[in-house]
Amino acid sequence: MTMPLMRPPRKNPVLRTRQMNLPPGARGRVALGLTAAAAEGRFELQTCEDCGTVQYPPREVCHKCLSAALRWRQQSGEGELLGSTTLHHSNDLFFRERLPWRLGLVHLDAGPTLMVHLHGEVGDAPQRVRVGARLDRAGQAVLIGFPNEGSAHMADDKMLREMTSDPKFRKALVTDGKTETGQAIVRALVKAGADIVWVGHAEPWKKMGDGLDDISVLPQVTLVPLDLTNGRQVTELAGSIGGKVDIVINNAEVHRTFGIGARRGTDVAKAEMDINYFGLLRLAQEFGPALKGRSADGATGATAWVNLLSIYALSNFPPHGTFSASKAAAHSLAQCLRAEMRPAGIRVINVFPGPIDDEWNQHTPPPKLAPTALANAIVKALRDGVEDVYPGDVAQEWLERWRDNPKVLERELAAGG
Repeated sequence: MTMPLMRPPRKNPVLRTRQMNLPPGARGRVALGLTAAAAEGRFELQTCEDCGTVQYPPREVCHKCLSAALRWRQQSGEGELLGSTTLHHSNDLFFRERLPWRLGLVHLDAGPTLMVHLHGEVGDAPQRVRVGARLDRAGQAVLIGFPNEGSAHMADDKMLREMTSDPKFRKALVTDGKTETGQAIVRALVKAGADIVWVGHAEPWKKMGDGLDDISVLPQVTLVPLDLTNGRQVTELAGSIGGKVDIVINNAEVHRTFGIGARRGTDVAKAEMDINYFGLLRLAQEFGPALKGRSADGATGATAWVNLLSIYALSNFPPHGTFSASKAAAHSLAQCLRAEMRPAGIRVINVFPGPIDDEWNQHTPPPKLAPTALANAIVKALRDGVEDVYPGDVAQEWLERWRDNPKVLERELAAGG
């Protein structure tokens, strides 16, 4: 059974800040299919469409019939642990600081035999285990052997915590606490064990209902003035708390309906871009360096950046045309941010929800995503260590149609759905 994680002691400011050493990250292009699936929380292996063989490690052709007709298919991960070993010495800089480290050899029911990292609750061989794929600190897929039945605190396993961004005992910044979505995110973080949650609110003089007052009384919550259109305010806040924040959740957005011809001028589109795109840019420029400098601060080091985007970022939804365009721009910027943060071991998580049950989707028919469900999906993404999340039925359907044929999806949306 995994022992519950104890609150780490306060950092000694006299000691030198450790620099992040990443695990080995070299992968062949064909193996990136495993990483692409792990980024969305799936464990996939190559399956030959001619002979049905499931193979590992990834190859260009089937090792049994030499067919090139290989497809990545999701696997259950069920298998038998054949043996295990514990490393007490390593020449690799990343693992040398994290020893001892357990490894195991697992024979999957699907056929392949593979080497995996072992969760601490997995006992000695032989026994049944479940293999899952996770992203390591280098952003590459690794395989982990889990017990079939874990304890309540299995997420506190030292090895697993290296692969995830669990909010427990960490400090988070939520950029907009005035919306129902932002308040739901704050409550979900507090429930997940976050140590401190800074909650941004623009225009503090404006009364926004009881929601902000309700979360402000929580002992973990501290309200801070934050307007992402005000570069000076973003800079001042980063100077005040940037060296303490472990997780940044950027949920601030401006959402307006209509497309191009139904509205005169560009003022609304500029407002959407100023928050949805330039707001993210300002935030990344100020808080990004601070997060990268603290990514190796032990069990509660800086670990993740979360962007609340939209499924409309994948393909423009004409009734929300300029909003879709601003989210598409933010998506592109978030990909750049992910590339820049990866060498420091900071995970950038992009969340693509479908229509949220809020004021700007009043005329959108169900199903719509409840703010609480969206908040729980964000916390789950942090705990599972994934990079891309598509919460809700609409987002999942759009994603499937977009992957099947983006041009067909574009025409369907242009026709009204």
